[in-house]
Amino acid sequence: MVVHRIYKKKQLMVGSTGRKQRKKVFDWINVAFMLIFAAMSVYPLIYVLAGSFNEGADYITGGIYLFPRKFSLENYQVVINDIRLWKSYGITLARTILGTVSGVIFTAIVAFAMSRKSLLGRNWIYRFFIFTMFFGGGLIPYFWVINLLGLFDSFFVYIIPALFSVYNMLVFVNFFKTIPEEIHESAVMDGASEFKIFFRIILPLSGPVISTIGLWIAVGHWNSFFDTMIYTSNNNLWTLQYYLMKVIKESSMPAAGVSLPIELLEKIAPETVSLAAIIVSVIPIFVLYPLILKTLTKGVVVGSLKG
Repeated sequence: MVVHRIYKKKQLMVGSTGRKQRKKVFDWINVAFMLIFAAMSVYPLIYVLAGSFNEGADYITGGIYLFPRKFSLENYQVVINDIRLWKSYGITLARTILGTVSGVIFTAIVAFAMSRKSLLGRNWIYRFFIFTMFFGGGLIPYFWVINLLGLFDSFFVYIIPALFSVYNMLVFVNFFKTIPEEIHESAVMDGASEFKIFFRIILPLSGPVISTIGLWIAVGHWNSFFDTMIYTSNNNLWTLQYYLMKVIKESSMPAAGVSLPIELLEKIAPETVSLAAIIVSVIPIFVLYPLILKTLTKGVVVGSLKG
């Protein structure tokens, strides 16, 4: 009996050691995979950054992959002097700020209503919203609607169609359901209206999910160029990403029409100036994202997993 117990104990120890070794191998493979994935994600930015700080005449000869071979700031000098860039920057900033604020508030109001079980026809409205997530009228009918509403060649074509998102609404609803119902009941007993409850109680308690949805909407506005291409014909309504797309696609000098010294023109190339413009365009995202990373992670977990 004693020998049997000792043998069984040794078997358990061997099995435990084998599991630990397999887990350790898996951890090493997982770490290696994540490092490779991180390198693949970061390298395009490094490549663009290296090219933006390299002399254009030297860059077009090739061989710039990690570091600039001939360091130069002329590309950024050209970008700073380009009026078209700053106009599109202004449009994108205005669009992102106004679109994010209005989109968050409008979507949150709808989500608050949908989170109330007393809402008349709530289930049917849910079904209608879900239907619109998977089926749409297509680009041409949508363009006709935009035109009929007078939004073509208008700044508000960037704002009004993006006020509401069903997916964002569902995230808001899931978060609102985590707020104790007793808070709402107490406010109603004190005579507060639904609007006062929403703006005075619900919104202040919804910081994590607001920052999450706000970041999603802001990044969407910042990166958008398709609506500029389809619904505008006015150069003064160009967004930053559409401007960059035109510059890269046409391989034209971004500072066209700007008088530059001859010695400067000899050191730059359309490719390197375009890379410098790309770096300038992503600076706000790099500044904003780390500031709200903590609340973003918390908001995704709370808003998406709890019901």
